Amino acid sequence: MKVALGQPTMPPYASGPSHLRGKEKFQKAAHHELNDVTKRRNYQYATTTIRVKRQAVVDEVDDWQDLREAGSTIKRDVAARMPELLEQFEQNVTARGGHVHWARDSKEANEIIQDLVRATGEDKVVKIKSMATQEIALNEELEKAGIFAQETDLAELIVQLGEDFPSHILVPAIHRNRAEIRDIFAAKMPNTDETLTQDPAELAEAARKYLRQQFMEAKVAISGANFGCADTGTVSIVESEGNGRMCLTMPETLITVMGIEKLLPNFEDLGVFLQLLPRSSTGERMNPYTSLWSGVTEGDGPQNFHIVLLDNGRTAALSSEIGREALKCIRCSACLNVCPVYERAGGHSYGSTYPGPIGAIITPQLTGIDSSDDPNGSLPYASSLCGRCNEVCPVKIPITDILLELRYQKAKNEPSHIERAAFASLAQVWGRSGVWDKLVRMVALGRVLGGFNGKIDLMPPPISGWTEYRDVAVPPKKSFRQWWGSEEAERLLAEAREQGIPDGQKVTGERFEEEDK
Repeated sequence: MKVALGQPTMPPYASGPSHLRGKEKFQKAAHHELNDVTKRRNYQYATTTIRVKRQAVVDEVDDWQDLREAGSTIKRDVAARMPELLEQFEQNVTARGGHVHWARDSKEANEIIQDLVRATGEDKVVKIKSMATQEIALNEELEKAGIFAQETDLAELIVQLGEDFPSHILVPAIHRNRAEIRDIFAAKMPNTDETLTQDPAELAEAARKYLRQQFMEAKVAISGANFGCADTGTVSIVESEGNGRMCLTMPETLITVMGIEKLLPNFEDLGVFLQLLPRSSTGERMNPYTSLWSGVTEGDGPQNFHIVLLDNGRTAALSSEIGREALKCIRCSACLNVCPVYERAGGHSYGSTYPGPIGAIITPQLTGIDSSDDPNGSLPYASSLCGRCNEVCPVKIPITDILLELRYQKAKNEPSHIERAAFASLAQVWGRSGVWDKLVRMVALGRVLGGFNGKIDLMPPPISGWTEYRDVAVPPKKSFRQWWGSEEAERLLAEAREQGIPDGQKVTGERFEEEDK
C-alpha cells in the first residue's frame, strides 16, 4: 500500500518499467557522489556557465516578471481544465490526420510504441532527446522487443555510448568532461579510433558524421514534446542542434510521447513560452530550432503521425492542491543550475529521470512512496530550502513550499514513535532553562567520540541515522553561552569597543576588509 501524498482518494501512481526510483536514498547516494572530485568539478563549471548566461539574457527583458506570471497563469489554467483540453487536443490532432493513443502508465505506453514500430516492419528507430521516454525506460523496453533506439541528441548519444545515466534535464552528460567524451567516442562510436582528439569541434564532427547516416536510413522516429496546443492540435519541439528537425521531417513514421501536462490552451500561448524557455534553459534569446507540426501534411514530412498521451502518475499529482504546481514545469533546468545541493551532489544522487529541485518535488508525486525505506521518500529532504529555485523558475513554481508539504505528508503518514517521544522530551527540556543549560554542558562529552579528523563518524542509535550519511563536527569544549561569560570574551569585547565599534552596531564586510589591510 503506497503512502498518499495528496488528497485521501488518489488516482493511480506511475507503474510499470521506469527510471523514476533509484536504488538507495538520496543521502547515501549523495555521499558516494561527493567523493568524485572530477564530477563535482564538471558540475560546478557547467552550472556556473549556464546560470551566468541565463542571468544576462533575462536582465535584457523589461517585462520578465510579467512573462513569468503569464506562464504560471496559463499552466494553472491547464491544470484546472485538463480533461476538457485533452479531449479538444485529441479532436484536433485526429482531424488533421494524426492518431492519438492514451497511456495510463509506462507499461501501456511502451506496449503501444512497440506495436506501432512493429507495424512498420522496422527494428531500428531514431530518437530526439525526451524526458518522457527516459521516464518510461523506453529504450530498454524496445531493446527487449528486439528494436534498437538510436539517440541523436549529442549529450544523449554520449550517455548512450557510455552506457551511462543522464544527470541533468537539459545537458544529460553534464557530468562528463571532454577527455571522458573523447574516450567514449574512440571506444564505442563506429568509424572512430585513437587518433580522435578532445577538441570540441572534432568531437562534434565525429558525432555528426555518425548520426548523418542514421538519419538517412531511419524510417521511424520517436520524439517527446515541449508543448501541445489544444485549439489547433499543434505539437512543438524546441532544440539547439538540428537533430530534432532531421527526426521530425525525414522518417516516414513519427511517434511522439507527450506528458498530459505539456498542453497549452491556445496556439498564441506559445509566444509566452518561446520567450521563457530558451532564456531559462540555455541562456539564449531564442533557441536555434523550433519545429511545429499539426497532424499529417501530404508530401511533407512523416505520413504517419502518432501521439501517445502519457499519464504515469500525473493525475495523482493533480489531486494535490499544492503538489500540482509542479506540473507547470517546462523542463528548462534553471532550478538545477542554481541549486547548491545539485551542484555538489550531482544528478545521479536523485535516482530519477528528473534530478535537482524539480525532481525532488515531482518524482515522489508521480510514484508515491511505498514505505519508509523507499528512496523517493528521501527526495523532499534533498534541499537546503534556500529558495534560489523559486526565484529562477520561469513559471513561478513554489518549489520550497511543495518540498515542505511533501515533508509534512510523509511525516504525517509515517509517524515515528521514537521521533514523537524525542520531540516531546525536547519540549520539556526547552521549557526549563536550568535543565537546558545542564544538557548543553553535557554536549562537550561528545568530544570523546571524535576522531583525529575532528569529526564524529558514528553515534549510537537512534542518532546514528544522522551520522550514517553525514559527518558531525566535534563539539567545542564550551558552549557559546559558557564562552560568552568568560574572561576571554570580555577581553575581546573590550578590544572591539576600543577600536570604535559601539554596542549594537553591525561590523560590515567593508570594516573587516579595512582591518585586514
